[in-house]
Amino acid sequence: MPRAKDEVARAVALRQEGNVGDLLSALLCIIAMVAAMTAFMDCVALVNKKMMVGQTARNYVLKMETVGYLTGQEEQSLRRELAEQGISEVSLEGTTKVSVAYGDEITLKITGKIGGKHYFEEKRVSTAKH
Repeated sequence: MPRAKDEVARAVALRQEGNVGDLLSALLCIIAMVAAMTAFMDCVALVNKKMMVGQTARNYVLKMETVGYLTGQEEQSLRRELAEQGISEVSLEGTTKVSVAYGDEITLKITGKIGGKHYFEEKRVSTAKH
C-alpha cells in the first residue's frame, strides 16, 4: 500500500495549476457555434419555404397553360395554398388574368412575405397551350 500512496503523492505534485482562461475560451467557442448553427437553421427554413412557393408557382403555371390565364377560382386556391405555407401579404400583380391566344406568353408573379417579415418574389413565364 505505501507504494500506491507514493504514486498518488507524485501525481498530485506533478499536476499543473488550471487556467480559467482555457475553460472560458472553450465555452465561448461552444456558445458561438450554437449561435451560428441556430442562424444557419433559420436560413435553411427560409430557403425551404421559398422552394415550396416555387413548386406551388410551377403547378399553377401548368394549370394556366391549359386555360390561357389564371382564373378567379384558381387564384383563390393559390392564395389559400400560400397562406397554408405561411406566406402573407400576397400580391399577384403582373399575373396574366385575362385569356390570351394560343402561343402567347403567360406570367405568374407572386410577391409576399415569408413568416411576415422576409419579402420574396417568384415569377414564372410560359406560353399558353389551350
